[in-house]
Amino acid sequence: MTDTPREIVQRGLYFDEFETDVLYRHTPGRTATEADNVLFTTLTMNAQALHLDEAYAQTQPFGRRLMNSMWTLSTLVGLSVAQLTQGTLVAQLGLKDISFPHPLFAGDTLTCETVVVDKRLSNSRPGEGIVTLQHTGRNQDGTVVALATRIALMRVREAA
Repeated sequence: MTDTPREIVQRGLYFDEFETDVLYRHTPGRTATEADNVLFTTLTMNAQALHLDEAYAQTQPFGRRLMNSMWTLSTLVGLSVAQLTQGTLVAQLGLKDISFPHPLFAGDTLTCETVVVDKRLSNSRPGEGIVTLQHTGRNQDGTVVALATRIALMRVREAA
């Protein structure tokens, strides 16, 4: 026995630890609140009445305020960070194929699952690789509320 305990640091995965066609479930989920919606919407200068004006939103097809879709997207990606990219991400290269097939409302709980759909070593950056992640967000009923494909530049373990 040593005087110093072995240290384990929470981190995401290195490039070489990602496997394609593996489903990662990220828990816990995140319950959206009215405060989240108003704060995010006003911080980002989004004056959309569907997020801020309950009386107006009640006259629209969904009958109530919608969570700001950029909050939903940001939280969707954020839910995956601890398990996949914390401390191992070099850069986020982009997001594509983003859609919101069903609205998210205050009081809903957003969960995220991710499938690794592609990975390759970088041609221009030794010690790094590109991983394509397909995120799916669901509400507490299992309804898909957000989809996004994320391209991430990741560290290779040997190079770290």
